[in-house]
Amino acid sequence: MNQTYGIVGVTAVILATVLVGALGLRISRTTSDFYVASRTVAPRLNACAVSGEYLSAASFLGVAGLVLAQGVDMLWFPIGYTAGFLVLLAFVAAPLRRSGAYTLPDFAEARLESRAVRRIAGVLVVGIGWLYLLPQLRGAGLTLRLLTGAPGWLGGLVVAAVVTAAVAAGGMRSITFVQAFQYWLKLTALLVPVVFLLLAWRGDNAPAPAWDDRPVFHRSTEVRVDRPLTFTVREPVRVTASGTVDGRAVHGDSLRLGEGRHRIGAQTALRFPAGARVPLPDRAADRAAPSSWAEPLSSEREQHGLYATYGLILATFLGTMGLPHVVVRFYTNPDGRAARRTTVSVLALLGAFYLLIPLYGMLGRLYAPDLLLTGDTDAAVLVLPQRLLGGVAGDLLGALVAGGACAAFLSTASGLTMSVAGVLAQDVVPTLGVRHFRLATLPAIAVPTAAAAVVSDLPVADAVGLAFAVSASSFCPLLVLGIWWRGLTPPGAIAGLVLGGGSALTAVTATIVGGARSGWVHTLLAWPAVWSVPVGFATMVLISLATRSRVPPGTAATMARLHLPEPPAPARPGPATT
Repeated sequence: MNQTYGIVGVTAVILATVLVGALGLRISRTTSDFYVASRTVAPRLNACAVSGEYLSAASFLGVAGLVLAQGVDMLWFPIGYTAGFLVLLAFVAAPLRRSGAYTLPDFAEARLESRAVRRIAGVLVVGIGWLYLLPQLRGAGLTLRLLTGAPGWLGGLVVAAVVTAAVAAGGMRSITFVQAFQYWLKLTALLVPVVFLLLAWRGDNAPAPAWDDRPVFHRSTEVRVDRPLTFTVREPVRVTASGTVDGRAVHGDSLRLGEGRHRIGAQTALRFPAGARVPLPDRAADRAAPSSWAEPLSSEREQHGLYATYGLILATFLGTMGLPHVVVRFYTNPDGRAARRTTVSVLALLGAFYLLIPLYGMLGRLYAPDLLLTGDTDAAVLVLPQRLLGGVAGDLLGALVAGGACAAFLSTASGLTMSVAGVLAQDVVPTLGVRHFRLATLPAIAVPTAAAAVVSDLPVADAVGLAFAVSASSFCPLLVLGIWWRGLTPPGAIAGLVLGGGSALTAVTATIVGGARSGWVHTLLAWPAVWSVPVGFATMVLISLATRSRVPPGTAATMARLHLPEPPAPARPGPATT
């Protein structure tokens, strides 16, 4: 991609974000404006804002990269991301809005009348928010590195600075307009390029991708390696190389890479001929038998594909209702009916977006298989316009895609920072003033920014899946039981949050830092929702049954407020008649 075009596209998105946020700043004055936009956001606007912040780097970049690398199994990500709102619609949306809370810890305290439950819920909100922010900042670093060659940490730092300014300036009122604008920008940034990409694919006689686990180079392709890499060649191939190959310096020489393992030095370029199979790096070459990219459960993902699939389904289906930055948006609706209408609209908006992602994954398998070798599969969406179209058209469409990616980082990071800062401002800083909220935005974004500089090799969509697993194991049981079961007690809620959410958080932390790397131990840690969600539910139910005497005295009144519809707004008086 031409760097100038890309930089202009990203800069335009950042400036537009600042200008749209300034619109909200003009009408954001009170504490209620900052936390929940004074609960006056209309359903259509709120649906666009929810979709804008929900469609993160994992959706814009990560899912296409996973489809490119691992095939149709990865379509469970967009299915789960969307279907999670069905569960939210059926069980949570309207009652949660009627609770009158500002944040999830607010709801926990109001329902269970316990400060201890509130504190634990606050810790989990911050943990989930920080875990979810990691892939947003990593995606920002990847995009900026492709555009300018800058180090990866710089992109995260730029996003952190813009988000801090937007959130601290106008709070929820401001970012509502920003996120609604960014949804349509992201949809446009995928829809317009994919039309031209499909036309170019048709003009190339519509080739089909290789269906097995080793794709081929559809065209003669140069692969540039920025860091040392070891890969295994299964079929001998002749390449043109510049750099270091197997410890020997080469300068544009023609080499025959025989079957077996080869070591490539940093800053080495290899040109593979058309039709050659893509050698996979050693971290991916130890999978079992060759498999079909288009056949579910054939890639032996995580060595236990069926278990990993169920873990993904449970995490994404049930984790959506507990994501702090999603839930807080329903508090901005005027009433429970508006919250339900918002959720229905979100389902339509997400469905339109996710129809486009698999197309990028398929085209990436054809025209950017070298990303499997370099490990930058998350960049597939960014590089495809230049690979298929080239010239000025490729540069312009690439700039549009880069702008959409920037919008994905900014919108989701804004929502997450908003939710984390809200908890910090209420439960750490002793007052609820706007000034303290603004101060809380600094640690809300600074901690994950520092962590993103350390954790750099976790795929974007996988990292988001881990955040969903923690949410599904903690807040899903709390919300479902708290809304629909009168018998939930504070000791039961505390035990369920600690055992369900705590065990899932421990598992994903071990995965991120590189604990067990193979076998059942690795699979159980990487996909904990299969066991951690039942642990959360069972613990809350059993401990609550054992502590029946601890049911809060105000439970009946709270349950009535959650489930009884709000009275209709009084009609405005019409003109007098005679």
